[in-house]
Amino acid sequence: MTFTFLAAVVVGVAVNTALLASGARRLLDTRFSLLRAVTAGTVGQFAASPVIDGLLGPVDPERRPGLAVLYVGLGWAVALLIAMIVLVLWEAFAPAGGTTLLGWLRGLRARVQRTRRYWQFTRILVRNGLGPELRGRGRGRVEGEADQARLARALSVALEQGGVTFVKLGQVLSTRRDLLPPAFVEELSRLQDGAAPVPWAELEPVLRAELGAPVEEVFAEFDREPLASASVAQAHTARLRTGEAVVVKVQRPGMAATVERDLEIVGRLARTVHRRGGWGRSIGVAGLAEGFATALREELDFRVEARNMTAVAAAADARGGAQAGSVRVPRPYQDLCSERVLVMERLVGIPLAKAGPLIEEAGLDRRVLARELLEAVLRQITLDGVFHADPHPGNVLLLADGSLGLLDFGSVGRLDRELRAALGRLTVALNQADPVGMTDALLEVTTRPEGLDESALERDLGAFMARHLGPGAAPDVQLFAALFRLVARHRLTVPPEFAAVFRALGTLEGGLAQLAPGFDLVAETRSFGERHLTEALRPASLKQTAGDELLSMLPMLRRLPRRLDRIAGAMEGGRFGVNVRLLADERDRRTVTGLLHQVLLTVLAATSGVMAALLVGLEDGPTLDGRITVHQFLGYCLLVVASVLALRVLVTVFRPHRDQGLR
Repeated sequence: MTFTFLAAVVVGVAVNTALLASGARRLLDTRFSLLRAVTAGTVGQFAASPVIDGLLGPVDPERRPGLAVLYVGLGWAVALLIAMIVLVLWEAFAPAGGTTLLGWLRGLRARVQRTRRYWQFTRILVRNGLGPELRGRGRGRVEGEADQARLARALSVALEQGGVTFVKLGQVLSTRRDLLPPAFVEELSRLQDGAAPVPWAELEPVLRAELGAPVEEVFAEFDREPLASASVAQAHTARLRTGEAVVVKVQRPGMAATVERDLEIVGRLARTVHRRGGWGRSIGVAGLAEGFATALREELDFRVEARNMTAVAAAADARGGAQAGSVRVPRPYQDLCSERVLVMERLVGIPLAKAGPLIEEAGLDRRVLARELLEAVLRQITLDGVFHADPHPGNVLLLADGSLGLLDFGSVGRLDRELRAALGRLTVALNQADPVGMTDALLEVTTRPEGLDESALERDLGAFMARHLGPGAAPDVQLFAALFRLVARHRLTVPPEFAAVFRALGTLEGGLAQLAPGFDLVAETRSFGERHLTEALRPASLKQTAGDELLSMLPMLRRLPRRLDRIAGAMEGGRFGVNVRLLADERDRRTVTGLLHQVLLTVLAATSGVMAALLVGLEDGPTLDGRITVHQFLGYCLLVVASVLALRVLVTVFRPHRDQGLR
């Protein structure tokens, strides 16, 4: 008998808990996880008994069963309301889709490490004299070029001490001449990412895990002494079992975790600066940080670098001719490449920075080599759309046969067809010294700020061209730096893809000056552009271009006569009209409906609440049990209804992207 009674009680409690959980979810009209719903139902179940007991008071259910049913119903409604309150508060403080308690506990260690790393980098900044800038009190300290140079040097040293992620960040910032003063660009461009070699005992497990076999089984020979070592990876020479000489690039152990932790710090800082508005929001600092993080993650995935090498080599082969083979790109062995290991063809040569004696001994023409290297990079930019973004002298080899080779395609730039066309229009306007065309081309590719004075921009571009491109002027690579400063003065944001182009050309200019002193990069670029334009204007090229355009327009041309005939007939018969449908998009209708729904619920909740307060305040009228009048009982019921409606509104506020959609 006792067991049967206990079983009945347990079943009753479980059923009531399930009803409360289901009722709370249904009234809120929002999906909640089973854990949240059951927890809310349990809280409501525990609250139901004392609430119902308090409402019943001295009422005897056997003598007045009708009144008891009313009180029990009201008590159960209050318990349901409590369950709904639990769900809404849970959604407010721990939104659905966010971190769960278990996930929070698992990520506690990572958060502790991230916080420790954050304070470590903050101490580095303070140690290098950047504390006032962190607190926002350093603006008055930078009054001249000397102060800028000092601050830039301190930032460069701090980033170098911060590690690989911050060194890479400094290198990327050095390309943004439109955002930073010249002193900062000059200092940050000197950052190097060299590092001490990783011992073989730590590197060998990475190779074994990525290759899926011991090194001795994959390679016939493998030199354990590194050929080169950088902050992200180090390279070893090896020989495949089929006889080919290769270079094996291996990522440093733990590098991905370190970079991810630092990228999260960079992202948080960027979002904080963006939220505070001002210069951070105007230059799009959050977008810059996101783009930097994406590029660095790609650089850590060596499969991306292998695909980049394959794409650049394939584009060069497709062009054919001597120019395609003047600068070689190593061939990757795709079947041996993975996320942390890259196996590629070995190009035997000397880095361009150390190739001076060999050039003299072989009697090579320095200007010819410089022209071949420049044209290879320009063709990658203007024709292929995938180009080497960091062609510094260490990444360019002088090979034994007198040709050049490009290494390290982890950092590449990409331009789609539209961006390449826009870049072409920009350079044509620059070459023709056309300020109007230059203004239009700039506004086409940059983010237009509010309140832009186009006339002032056009005048400044005209003065810029007269100064740098006028008679007697000798334009050099500094022309681009001056153009970036002009763009920054008018608060135009250059796309990162274009910044990568000018970064590549700026880096290349230094190597070309070292290879062939006196080499005129701007003049040679003009010459390349003229030859490329001549090739594009040949009858065969024009015929192919016209055929491609006509083919893309053919479907529209087929429909055009019928549509023109219909329009002309409608105009002739006086039936021509234009139909405009407001809220034609289903998403717009859903949004407006949802807003009206929320407004209606808010009005109903407020009205019900006011009516409930008025009814509860009425002490006259018939009573139910001597303690409460009928009006007050109805007021309490209406108060529960008002609370339910208010909670419906609150849950939509706390979860604006509701998965049930706006109705």
